[in-house]
Amino acid sequence: MATSSRYLEAPQRLRAFVRAHETSLVVLAALVGTVGGLVVAAMSIAVEAMHVALFELQWGDRLSSQFRIEPWRALLVPSLGGLLLGLAFMLLLRWRPAREIDPIEANALHGGLMSFRGSVIVALQTIWSSGVGASVGLEAGYTQLASGLAASLGRGFHLRRSDQRLMVGCGAAAAIAGAFGAPLGGAFYAFELVIGGYTPASLTPVGIAAVAGYFVTHAFSPLSLGIGVGPVGDVVGRDLVIAAVLGILAALVGIAIMRGVALGETLLAKTRLWPPLRPALGGFAVGLLALATPQVMSSGHGALHFAGFVSIPLTVIATMFALKVLASIISLGSGFRGGLFFATLFLGALGGHLFAGGIDAVWPALKLDPNVYAIVGMSALSASVIGGPLTMSFIALESTGNLWLTTAVLVAVMISTQITRELFGYSFATWRLHLRGETIRSAADVGWIRDLTVRRLMRPDVTMVSAGMPIEEFRSKFPLGSKTQVIGVDSDGRYVGLALVAEAHAPDLEAPHGLIDILHYRDVVLHPFMNIQEAIAVFDAAEAEQLAVVEDDGAHQPIGILSEAHAMKRYAEASEQRRREAIGEI
Repeated sequence: MATSSRYLEAPQRLRAFVRAHETSLVVLAALVGTVGGLVVAAMSIAVEAMHVALFELQWGDRLSSQFRIEPWRALLVPSLGGLLLGLAFMLLLRWRPAREIDPIEANALHGGLMSFRGSVIVALQTIWSSGVGASVGLEAGYTQLASGLAASLGRGFHLRRSDQRLMVGCGAAAAIAGAFGAPLGGAFYAFELVIGGYTPASLTPVGIAAVAGYFVTHAFSPLSLGIGVGPVGDVVGRDLVIAAVLGILAALVGIAIMRGVALGETLLAKTRLWPPLRPALGGFAVGLLALATPQVMSSGHGALHFAGFVSIPLTVIATMFALKVLASIISLGSGFRGGLFFATLFLGALGGHLFAGGIDAVWPALKLDPNVYAIVGMSALSASVIGGPLTMSFIALESTGNLWLTTAVLVAVMISTQITRELFGYSFATWRLHLRGETIRSAADVGWIRDLTVRRLMRPDVTMVSAGMPIEEFRSKFPLGSKTQVIGVDSDGRYVGLALVAEAHAPDLEAPHGLIDILHYRDVVLHPFMNIQEAIAVFDAAEAEQLAVVEDDGAHQPIGILSEAHAMKRYAEASEQRRREAIGEI
């Protein structure tokens, strides 16, 4: 194995075989699924070991299922853990100033390329954050590391762009399938959130990876992953209507949580507090909340047992819900690493139970089953925050085995997702990217558009003349047929306009001041960093067939020329290639 560009390359013959045979991708997907399952098991064991060591739990106990945590541990462990995490962030910025990208961003913008080292770092930060009790989930770390390993494997085999993106999706599918005990949910998580769509070509690899991840993770019997569900009652027609109302409320709560995290980050940034103190302060705040209810700590796996909700008073559940929301916002807003997937499942289950209790208080004759609405609320809130309505529907189906309940879940998640898209427009992952300046709304591959820049498309062999040149001299220097257009510049070499040779030879032309009188598009130029869509928009607005490309560095010097016809041709070719990749033709 040769080492190149910091990753291991497969032998050339093996690479050629993999690229030539579609079935070989299935084998790679099975390997990715196996690795993804091991990632989930290893990270879960690591966090549980930290909880045992730091909070004096028995092995197999869950931090969020404790009735009481020693006050000094609840306050000290998250605070010191946050301080150490903040110091690690500062050191890391000196060593790796670039931000690590997640699977969604990698597939949307970078053709499925991810940093292996960066993925390991994110996974370790997530383990530490959850291990010290911050109210974050491990799912972001699971998918980051599993997808990062899958991306490295794909690079080692020099996979095509579409296959590389598929490998990243396989890693995420395996991680989610293992974490929730839901192979279908894991597969559709990959389709909806990481790959950006389903195609027949992607079905087998993603499905194999999800199944492999599920079986490998659950081969570790000491682990208690997935969602524990008690018995649920019958679901009838009225429940579909009531589930729709719960979907509306879940969307509003989901939007509030996502905005709350951003607000928390903004407020902490305005305090100009020393950066390592921010997670320390956040950890201390979470510890204070844990004194009231330990269920706010970590992801909430241990607290999510629906059967136990029935015996808990609604006032206690309402308090738990409010404090868990606050703890999640504080944890992520102060800089702890992790996700909201399992936290929103837990919050949605609490909210669904509260919803059912509130309806029963107003209309006792309905006698709503709190376990049914815990499942519906869990799915609807997670669909709003995480995205992926089918993902959440399949997780509900695989957790309960109840098709009628899954129908109610589907109604709720569709409404929740639609309202979130209409009022907010982002999932939590894409919202965080938006706050950093990105514009993507999903993992659909738009990176090829950004890669197709004006600099790559332009023709650099341009002819430039003085904008003050007399017309007769210009005609003598550029006879008809010699050039189509020439760029006019001033004495400093700055762009002035574009001269059309055919127009300069018009018999009735009047240009007393020379070439400058017939220069076009004086204020309309292209810049080399523009992507092809931006360039086509400039052509349309200017109604131009050709435009000069000018450096945007203040010197305003021409460096090339681009025609609308060439830009449209390349855009059509690239679009057709993406279409064929999507349906598995190449």
